[in-house]
Amino acid sequence: MKRYLIPLLLILCALPGFAQADRHDVRAGNRKFSKGNFKEAEIDYRKAAVKDSTSLHAQYNLASALYRQQDYAGAAKALESVKEQENLPARYYYNAGDIALQQKDWQTAVNDFRQALLRDPADLDAKENYIYAKKMLENQQNGGGNGDNNQQQQDQQQDQNQDQNNQNQDKQDQNQDQQQDQNQQQNQDQDQQNQDQQQQQDQQPQISPQQAQQMLRAIQAKEKETQDKVNKEKAALLKSRQKEKNW
Repeated sequence: MKRYLIPLLLILCALPGFAQADRHDVRAGNRKFSKGNFKEAEIDYRKAAVKDSTSLHAQYNLASALYRQQDYAGAAKALESVKEQENLPARYYYNAGDIALQQKDWQTAVNDFRQALLRDPADLDAKENYIYAKKMLENQQNGGGNGDNNQQQQDQQQDQNQDQNNQNQDKQDQNQDQQQDQNQQQNQDQDQQNQDQQQQQDQQPQISPQQAQQMLRAIQAKEKETQDKVNKEKAALLKSRQKEKNW
């Protein structure tokens, strides 16, 4: 749904049909409003309204400050306080209708935008907002607020889709964490195995070159002794055969 909402932008200039109210508190509030300090501006406008309850500028600008803080009920109340004044401009009714749209008060919005168009028929924004408010009012009267219900259903569906996406993302993150944990455990096991093998190698006795040479000589001597023994046995066997032959 497209809305044509225009915020209250007339707080810095004199309003057509409004009596001049150039007071200290109003000017101070305007300076703070222009800097975006809406809460501080609200305080100054309230001070001006207390000093002069008939000040159109004080009430109108107070409504602007409350509107910017999304206090639409307070903004509507501030505008209502000067509604009985004569010669209110089209912009007053436009902004009153704008506030009513924010509150989804379709009937009030229709009435206010109608008044704005009566005073300024060339205001296309007011005309579009009037058509929109009238359509929403008809939907509310004919279908029990189907327009709002459809929007609510769309919002709920969007929230459900977002929740599902969040759940899928959480599951994916959980799977990734599990895979990382498994890889990390495997790496730790492999590192531990390598450390154990290295430790076993380190624990094996180390021999010096002299010891190795002695071991080699001992092995060679043992082999020579074995060979000599084999040779003696062969010689004795041969000698025995020769004696048998000679006999």
